[in-house]
Amino acid sequence: MKPLLTLIFAGLLATFALAQEKDKKTEAPKPAAPKTEEVTIIMATSEGDIHLQLDSAGSPLTVKNFLSYVDDKFYDNTVFHRVIETFMIQGGGFSEKEGKLTQKTTKAPVKNESSKSAPNTRGTIAMARTSDPDSATSQFFINVTDNAGLNYPLNGGGYTTFGKVVKGLEVVDKIKVVETGFSNGMGDVPVKTVLIKSIKRAK
Repeated sequence: MKPLLTLIFAGLLATFALAQEKDKKTEAPKPAAPKTEEVTIIMATSEGDIHLQLDSAGSPLTVKNFLSYVDDKFYDNTVFHRVIETFMIQGGGFSEKEGKLTQKTTKAPVKNESSKSAPNTRGTIAMARTSDPDSATSQFFINVTDNAGLNYPLNGGGYTTFGKVVKGLEVVDKIKVVETGFSNGMGDVPVKTVLIKSIKRAK
């Protein structure tokens, strides 16, 4: 009887194994995690090149908005128009001709994503805006120090970061110490033009 019971038990095990194998084959495949585009951009300035890795996962709408300006060559021959040594360097909205700053026409504002974006630490790039958290368009700034006061939910909703400097932080440090003054009705404007020659996707 023992051999017969052994055979029956072995048969049950085989049937169970086949059933498990069948279940595995009929299981619905798990959805793949959404892929995010990893983009590095090169910001060529009159003081040197700054390479930035954009954070499409943390700030997808902001990165898409920024790249739309990059691909349109909107930033070519604009300037860093606001520089504060202990805070940030800001650009992306003005061109300059014969010492006069002219604000460029922009696209529609982008929704604030600061609640999910990385904190405003040294070397991160973030969107500039007005007191309205959803008012950012083309202007950006690079944090030259850790600016915790700009993180969500502070400062009326926080400032969205969308990337970080991966090469050329010494260029940022060079720009942050340029002489500034009052010009065109604005303060903290570099006395000598700090030009953004171009911003392009890295090849």
